[in-house]
Amino acid sequence: MVLAGCLAALATVPSAANATPGSGVSGTVLAQGVSEGTLKLKAKGTTDVVVRTITIAPGGSTGWHTHAGQLLAVVKSGTLTRTLDDCSVEVTSAGTAFIEPSGKKHRHIGRNLGSEPVVLYVTYLLPTGSALSDDADAPPCAGK
Repeated sequence: MVLAGCLAALATVPSAANATPGSGVSGTVLAQGVSEGTLKLKAKGTTDVVVRTITIAPGGSTGWHTHAGQLLAVVKSGTLTRTLDDCSVEVTSAGTAFIEPSGKKHRHIGRNLGSEPVVLYVTYLLPTGSALSDDADAPPCAGK
């Protein structure tokens, strides 16, 4: 009796052979990166999702800034040097991904110290109506 019930249940489960094949769909990988560590993205309430390409010319910088929400970035080409609020430095090369947390406590600056443009693909998760970034003063340690 139990065996008959199990067989009846299995008969109602759809199999891969019954799946509807897709058609008319194509995709292009814009950037692919590896993250070393755990990636955690969280959004509260209504969230604007913005996907953007950013190019930083050799010698260029983003200026000190913060974000109201999190962002996930993949370095497509070049090497990005980020200085964080505590003046620690993170260097991220092409093919690598990173997350920038939200909030005024995470001010940072991105710089291109190399000889080729840095190209980033960035996905922003922002509280609705927020700016992509907010200008910030350099931390005291940046003047040392």
